[in-house]
Amino acid sequence: MSSTEPPEDRQSGDDPPGDLRSVLVTSVLNLELLDQDLFRGRHYWVPSTQRLFGGQIVGQALVAAAKSVSEDVHVHSLHCYFVRTGDPKVPVLYQVERTRTGASFSVRSVKAVQHGLPIFICQASFQQAQPSPLQHQFSMPTVPLPEELLSHEALIEQYLRDPNLQEKYRVGLNRIAAQEVPIEIKVVNPPTLSQLRSMEPKQMFWVRARGYIGEGDMKMHCCVAAYISDYAFLGTALLPHQRQHKVHFMVSLDHSMWFHAPFRADHWMLYECESPWAGGSRALVHGRLWRQDGVLAVSCAQEGVIRVKPKVSKSKL
Repeated sequence: MSSTEPPEDRQSGDDPPGDLRSVLVTSVLNLELLDQDLFRGRHYWVPSTQRLFGGQIVGQALVAAAKSVSEDVHVHSLHCYFVRTGDPKVPVLYQVERTRTGASFSVRSVKAVQHGLPIFICQASFQQAQPSPLQHQFSMPTVPLPEELLSHEALIEQYLRDPNLQEKYRVGLNRIAAQEVPIEIKVVNPPTLSQLRSMEPKQMFWVRARGYIGEGDMKMHCCVAAYISDYAFLGTALLPHQRQHKVHFMVSLDHSMWFHAPFRADHWMLYECESPWAGGSRALVHGRLWRQDGVLAVSCAQEGVIRVKPKVSKSKL
């Protein structure tokens, strides 16, 4: 699964401190080969919902697909559907179908199975690197550098120290702080307590894998980015509605990604997320992962189910 990046495409920036390999590589995305094109994945982090984290399933499925193609091709897009809730008590089996192997493009279909039923289906397309005179991209937003921002943990501690913090927020923040998520996050323009009640359906944060991955395995960086891309993504659609509604069910329906340029998932990348639409108990979110040097590396899109209950004011009780 290795491929060396051209020197001109390498990201600037220091490696994460220490030389420990990222748990995303050594554990989460390290699949067990059971037979040709059949793999077993295990779980590292399970959200408080007690459903499997969608990013884990996407990342593991992409690992399985990448193991069935040659070294000289790399994923350029994937399209996935979540069809059943994942059970965190049992491993996931990944079955790969070699749909097409062409001269320039190859397609792999992956089915994730638990209890004999598919919980997730995915198609990934791989391409040999090809030069192109046709190139353009949007401009990266101007934001503070990650070194200038509080870590996710420090930001939560800051909120918890506020004596005016409502108990419902305090419970939720303590629950988040207790989770051992294998990625680091630094929020751009973190909201104040008063802003938490209602915001635009947009957010940006710097993100990277914890630990070290290295620059030589581009396929693995794409798999790690697939894991990262689902974190807090659909929640972007909730930002304008936190005051009016209480969420009682939220789950991803589908997830798509397009990979544009080489990157390192263990270096800081800016995740720009926005939700252009919500309705019919569904919401759509778009995302872009930018390298620090301003190169657009990955684009994402996701639709999910969000069912809410109107909040009842105390005056009506």
